[in-house]
Amino acid sequence: MNERTFTRRAFLSGTGLVLVSAVAGCSGLLGGSDIATRQTGGSAPAVPAGTDPEDAVIGLREHPRIIASYGGVYEHRATELMLARMVSKLLAAAGQPATQFTITILDSSEVNAFALPGGFIYVTRGILALANDMSELAAVIAHEIAHVTLRHARARSARVRTTEIVDRVITGVLGGVIDANATAERSAQNLAAFSQNQELEADREGIKIAARAGYDPHAAARFLTAMGRFAQFVSAANGGEDFLSTHPSTPDRIQRAIDEARNYGEPGVGITDRQGYLAAVDGITFGDSGKQGTIVGQRYISPQYGLTFTVPSDYGLQMSNQAVVAVAGDGAALRFDSAQVPASTSLADYLRSGWIAGLQPETVTTRTINGIETATGRAQTEEWFFDVTVARVDDGVFRFIFAGRADTSAFRRAAQQTVESLRRTQQSDLAAIRTIKLGLVRAGGSDNADTLAQRMGQLNRGRELFLVLNNLLPGDPVEAGASYKVVRVD
Repeated sequence: MNERTFTRRAFLSGTGLVLVSAVAGCSGLLGGSDIATRQTGGSAPAVPAGTDPEDAVIGLREHPRIIASYGGVYEHRATELMLARMVSKLLAAAGQPATQFTITILDSSEVNAFALPGGFIYVTRGILALANDMSELAAVIAHEIAHVTLRHARARSARVRTTEIVDRVITGVLGGVIDANATAERSAQNLAAFSQNQELEADREGIKIAARAGYDPHAAARFLTAMGRFAQFVSAANGGEDFLSTHPSTPDRIQRAIDEARNYGEPGVGITDRQGYLAAVDGITFGDSGKQGTIVGQRYISPQYGLTFTVPSDYGLQMSNQAVVAVAGDGAALRFDSAQVPASTSLADYLRSGWIAGLQPETVTTRTINGIETATGRAQTEEWFFDVTVARVDDGVFRFIFAGRADTSAFRRAAQQTVESLRRTQQSDLAAIRTIKLGLVRAGGSDNADTLAQRMGQLNRGRELFLVLNNLLPGDPVEAGASYKVVRVD
């Protein structure tokens, strides 16, 4: 990417030219995550039957990158037990009862699921929140098992290797090392992408596997429809991307899923177990993860690192994978993330170490802000001006990277005010944090979708979200005595 194509998305993901390299290895806000997984068999073969032993090597290599890129591992005991039982049944139905698969819940609100060679399967808590019964989740996992057994995941990993080769070429041109976070995010995107033919083939095989396991074969079409509605909901909110960017729920694909399901019976056959599923996901985190911190108005608060800062009123704060970002009305932007820097390396030396293109070494200064050691420098490329500050808080180093088209007094003042607001968290900061959880409500005889949605409080677009989460259409009745999903702020 060159300076002329420096976009908001590029800056948020850290792939703009400003981030040429992080000499000590950039880790993002979460740092390296421990590999915590749930395996379906302890003494089983390491890879699915019929696949290449090298697949295990590919999966093990990419596994930590996936976990780091998607916010780490999410732990929720009831959901983990449900997944372990479900995967065992699906593997038996796929003809691989003695095969070891590793399934990981990713701590991400994205609606996503994908697989790696070697039997690594991933589901996000976002996709768990959207599904409404056992058969819908089984359809998702069976689809991913099909990708692995059909060798799609192995073919996809070749594209990741191609991306790594391109990174090395860029490195040679620019000098330095490609940002590890950017590589991980691009790898994750490639690892979630299959061809249209592969998706349709995995749909057919996944429906067959789920039906053989006793689940409702029509759940695949039902969930594809739900994902399409959720994609529209998200797009209307912020134009964000989700699972459907790589798993499109087109009318043709849904109809194909319906036609395939009819080979195994009409709607109503097979296990759905809606109540059991809802009980298993009750209480999971909804929306952004608190691991990366929380945004309260113009303030970012990180309980994990014990720090907080505030951006000016014209900057809109939001969470992004591995970073906190903010964009002003005039197009100026801020990226806040973390880096791994040895304690023996001074912050000034780190600034001068080559990871920022166009750095002006004579501008580097050091000072202490609210008891926190910092170093600041300025950089300039053909069309962009940068104000960069790194701060050392305990054992961590954090980076404020401001980018603007013009080196105005307002741009400099915004950077200065933000950096000078950096301080350690106080009890009043922690008291302002609210956690959003998925909960259940039981419909009464006089309830309808509107009355149930009102139990979510004054949530923005709460009625729309309630309908999407429960795969209801406006005007659909609710069943007295049945449970429905809501989101609550604790």
